Amino acid sequence: MSQDQPNNPLHGVTLEQIVTTLVDAYGWEDLGYRIRINCFNDNPSIKSSLKFLRKTPWARKKVEQLYLRTLEML
Repeated sequence: MSQDQPNNPLHGVTLEQIVTTLVDAYGWEDLGYRIRINCFNDNPSIKSSLKFLRKTPWARKKVEQLYLRTLEML
């Protein structure tokens, strides 16, 4: 049973879409500067970033927050 979440801007957006949007907007180098985690600085890829972010709630939260700030600017 799916519930509508009209006040949740992340509803229906996958983590892969979030990371891809951020990489397109900032590039890996700037993204690694904005969010200091190794998956963005040391041999970055979408796949390795997703693996890390799915296991690390604090890092995922930072990525989601940057994504929301980025959407406000676009």
